[in-house]
Amino acid sequence: MAYMHERHGFDVSHLARQFTAVRPNAIVLRAIRPPAVPEKQRSWQRYRERFINARRVEGGRRFWLEHGATLQRAQAIYGVPPEIVVAIIGVETEYGRNMGSFGVFEALATLAFSYPPRAEFFRGELEQFLLLARESGVNPLELKGSYAGAMGIPQFMPGSHRRFAVDFDGDDRIDLRHSVSDAIGSVARFLQQHGWQAGAPIAVPASVSGDPSPLVAAGIKPALSLGQLATQGVVADDTLVSGDVDRLAALIDLVSPGAPTGYWLGFDNFYVITRYNRSSFYAMAVFQLAEALRDERRRPTVR
Repeated sequence: MAYMHERHGFDVSHLARQFTAVRPNAIVLRAIRPPAVPEKQRSWQRYRERFINARRVEGGRRFWLEHGATLQRAQAIYGVPPEIVVAIIGVETEYGRNMGSFGVFEALATLAFSYPPRAEFFRGELEQFLLLARESGVNPLELKGSYAGAMGIPQFMPGSHRRFAVDFDGDDRIDLRHSVSDAIGSVARFLQQHGWQAGAPIAVPASVSGDPSPLVAAGIKPALSLGQLATQGVVADDTLVSGDVDRLAALIDLVSPGAPTGYWLGFDNFYVITRYNRSSFYAMAVFQLAEALRDERRRPTVR
């Protein structure tokens, strides 16, 4: 509280009253802890089924139909295709249906002061949250979101909200909870600000010979060219990129127990999606949902 007073001019007594209204939340702490699941039991198949299914594709089709003009405007400004924006919103909150019911103030305070592994990160987000609430003129105790403090239709953390959210409906305020237009514009701007390359590929399947584990362990940031990867037994199964030997990529493994591992090459735009959630499973779910939504939109309407 003294820090917020000295750095940002908050009233200490007022802030103290707000902090007395929150308590460490055991549910938040249970939710944030990594599952005690051995690495070999990670399952892309189970993860995929959560997000790429008939209900989510149909919901995305309707969302795109209803907000098509806004999505096109976002693409014109930020270069991000509509299907990617729709897919992120679909994965995050099922198009605004599930935005979270945790008190964001309590969740962030719990993680900032009762979860040492990431206390520094969440203290920073708590600071950003209190600034955001003050700037928006809202009571911080009233804001709801995820157990990790993400808010609104696109589930922005407070720091991302303050840095990347935009007023996209022209009402002179940013409202990611009630304004779909603001959510669409903000997702597109987030990706653009993190380096989205308009028209560039995202990911393609790969054929692998030899032991790919060192390449997978190198991480999801593209660091080797397709030419370099080919010398190590990794070849893109897509003629659109296979000849582009200088394009940088990372090898992604999609592991499911009892099934062959699928390998993909993730390019810069795939990495940009992981800035939203730093998981290759997450980025692949967004990409494949986006592909399904694009295919569904192109399907001829049966009359």
